[in-house]
Amino acid sequence: MSVNMPQAFAVLASALLSITAALSHASDAEDMKLVAALDEQYQQAVKDRDAATMDRILADNFVLVLGKGQTFGKADLLKEARGKIVYEHQEDTHRTVRVWKDTAVVTALLWVKGTDDGKAFDHTLWFSDVYTRTPNGWRYVFGQASLPIAGTL
Repeated sequence: MSVNMPQAFAVLASALLSITAALSHASDAEDMKLVAALDEQYQQAVKDRDAATMDRILADNFVLVLGKGQTFGKADLLKEARGKIVYEHQEDTHRTVRVWKDTAVVTALLWVKGTDDGKAFDHTLWFSDVYTRTPNGWRYVFGQASLPIAGTL
């Protein structure tokens, strides 16, 4: 009996890819925990002005849309992290994480307080952060923030 090495290799490679794909996709509950932890890391990186961590989490084609329609990309956020904003608070509550296969959405109420070039700010807003699963792990690809809301929830 002769073994067709190219065919045997192809079958083995296909089996290994199937196993790897199955193992690389955690359960929805595990994905929810991973994405929640990643979003917490991102929020802390913003507060700490940690551009290196932000750079690692943000996708290269990241887009942020604010309540009045202004848009910002990854480079804009990294520049801001190196700028003159100082956060006293960058904390979120009422967090929910939803997962649909390779897409996850984090929604939360964010309280930000600090100074921007010496000018004080203090507001609360809702945000949604969209993450997508990539070959290199989850990446933050899109964010949308509401206008500041009056009062607290």
